[in-house]
Amino acid sequence: MTTIDIDHVSRWFGNVVAVNDVTMTIGPGVTGLLGPNGAGKSTLINMMGGFLAPSNGSVTLDGQPIWRNESVYRSIGVVPEREAMYDFLTGREFVVANAELHGLGAAEAQRALATVEMEYAQDRKIATYSKGMRQRVKMASALVHEPSVLLLDEPFNGMDPRQRMQLMDLLRRMGAEGRTVLFSSHILEEVEQLASHIEVIVAGRHAASGDFRRIRRLMTDRPHRYLVRSSDDRALAAALIADPSTAGIEVDVTEGALRIQAVDFARFTALLPEVARAHSIRLLTVSPSDESLESVFSYLVAA
Repeated sequence: MTTIDIDHVSRWFGNVVAVNDVTMTIGPGVTGLLGPNGAGKSTLINMMGGFLAPSNGSVTLDGQPIWRNESVYRSIGVVPEREAMYDFLTGREFVVANAELHGLGAAEAQRALATVEMEYAQDRKIATYSKGMRQRVKMASALVHEPSVLLLDEPFNGMDPRQRMQLMDLLRRMGAEGRTVLFSSHILEEVEQLASHIEVIVAGRHAASGDFRRIRRLMTDRPHRYLVRSSDDRALAAALIADPSTAGIEVDVTEGALRIQAVDFARFTALLPEVARAHSIRLLTVSPSDESLESVFSYLVAA
C-alpha cells in the first residue's frame, strides 16, 4: 500500500506563500484535491511529484523523501496541467520517449496508448491535437511504467463528455486496483463523481478533509447570504429578523433589495416563502450572493 505523507509543508516564492503548513496523507484509492483556482493545488502536486522542494516540512513516499530521490520516480506518474509538450513529435514518439526514460520500449508505450484510447491518433503530430487529446497522451506517458501513484493536475480540462467518462472509468479502475490516485479540481461535482476521499485546500491552507457527504455538509451548514427583492422589503425584513435562522438583514438602497445572512440554511429556505405569503408580500428576486468557490471554501478555512 503506497502512501504519500505531507507533514507541516509550506512553500513560498519570495514573499508569496503558496502553501501554508499543510498536513495530509494520501493513500490507496482515488482522492480529490479540491479548491478554487490559485489555492495552491498545483504547488502541492509539484512537491508530491518531486518537481519542487518544500520550503518547510517534508513530503515522503512510504517514508522516503521525494525531493531529489530518483528511486521514487519508478512509483510515481504525473500528469501536469501545463501543456508544454514537444509538438513536433507524434503521440507515439512522445510516449515511447517517456518509456525509454524508464528503461522500457515501444511495447509498453503501445499498451499505455491503448489504455487511454489514443491509438487512432498516435501517428499524428501533437501540434494537431486538441486540448483533450493532449491530456490523454500526457496520461499515457504517465502510465507507461505502471506507477503505483498517479498525480493529475486538473486532468479533465478541455475534455469532451465522452473523454471525461473514459478517464473517470480508468481512474476508478486504478483506485479499485489499490493504486494511489490523486487528482485536483475546482469543480465540486467532478470530485463528487470520482473521489472516495476529498482534501480541500484554500489560499494555501488545508481547509477540510473527508468523504463527499462530509464536505457537502460543511458547505451547506455555513452561513449563506442572499439578495432578496420584494414588493415590500421593509415589512419582509421586519418579519424575518425575529427568526433565529437569520443573523442579519441589511436594506441595500442602491440595489433596491435586502441583503440577508442566513445561519440555518434549511429553516430559512422554508421560512422565506411562508413569511411572504403570510404578509401578502410578493418575492421578486431571491438569489445567493456568495456561492463562488472562493467564498464557500474561505468559510471552511475560518470554521
